[in-house]
Amino acid sequence: MSATVLKFGGSSFLHPEDYGRVAGHIADRLAAGDNKIVAVVSAMSGTTGNLKAVMLDVNKQPSPSNLDAALATGEMLSACLLEAAISRLAISVMSLNGYSLGIRTNSNFGRASVESVDPKPIMAALQEHDVAIAAGAQAIDQSGRLTFLGRNSSDLTAIVIASILGEQACEIYSDVPGVYTADPYLVPGAQLIPEIAYGTIAQMSRHGAKVLHHRAVEYAEKHGVTIVCKSLTSDGAVTGTIVTGHGNARSVTVARDAAVISCASLAERDNLRALFDQHDISAIGMEDNCGAGICIISDIDFAVRLVKLTGTRSISIGSRTAVTELDSSVLRVHLEGDYERAIVLARQIHERMYPGAVGESFGSRMAKQRSTCSSLLIRANNAPGNPQ
Repeated sequence: MSATVLKFGGSSFLHPEDYGRVAGHIADRLAAGDNKIVAVVSAMSGTTGNLKAVMLDVNKQPSPSNLDAALATGEMLSACLLEAAISRLAISVMSLNGYSLGIRTNSNFGRASVESVDPKPIMAALQEHDVAIAAGAQAIDQSGRLTFLGRNSSDLTAIVIASILGEQACEIYSDVPGVYTADPYLVPGAQLIPEIAYGTIAQMSRHGAKVLHHRAVEYAEKHGVTIVCKSLTSDGAVTGTIVTGHGNARSVTVARDAAVISCASLAERDNLRALFDQHDISAIGMEDNCGAGICIISDIDFAVRLVKLTGTRSISIGSRTAVTELDSSVLRVHLEGDYERAIVLARQIHERMYPGAVGESFGSRMAKQRSTCSSLLIRANNAPGNPQ
């Protein structure tokens, strides 16, 4: 059965009416000839952080499986809201969550890895309905417990579904139409990259680029799925970047709150690096006058959990902003303690890469917006903006 797979990120749902806007786009696609559609959804922007704060307010050390089950409810809510918006248009629709998607993972809670897939649940949903909605970033382990695939990993869910349905392409919708040479919200001269290779964008993602999740890109390359990056605008869908086996570009990435792990010795650092390699976590070794250390830019929560499980008391964990220069021959990471200085550095590096470049204007916003739907969720007592 042929189906179009679309993934909508949290930035697609900043306002309640955005569910109707996405539903309208899906209705237009059906009217234009798409036979069946699978829509994979992320949690509303900011929701996962709110849910984590609530959990930690209740219990400072919840079990990893308990935390995964809580975080996954953000995507479940988003799937329910989109299902309501689509059914209002008299379109036959059904939503599925991690328990019913047919995706099985290992039990590495917090960043579980896909081990097996069963297409029958999604195929059955598409037999009965025009649209199937999948809650992203979640699955179940071999014991039937809900697992979370990691922050911003709904991309991975979408690519897995496209693969098991035999689709050669998957459309990823976000607040920008594609991959840029830098974050266009931070670097005014950032250039849109029309075509980029899997390996290039995966490396960018591992060093802070947010438009695509690195494990989704790597899964797409392995299973031959082309990624089409898009954005919904008032004029319709805009295609920005196609991820295939070709294309390269110099870039600079900014990763706020990168974890810097200070170690008592080089041996201790090397042991941690071996542990991270075993779990496919990119680790950057450091050595300066203050001693040995490691910088983790992606999969941070999972990496910190692994460190704590080692029980090594001499380790301390801090936070810095990582600015990374990337091109075909150079990977250079700069660590800054001050975020604003990091932004200035990123702009200077990009200007050296692309002198005089003028990019698309993204307004005066210095950061991506958060959803106004946060009132749908309880907030932790210590969450920003919550009255004490």
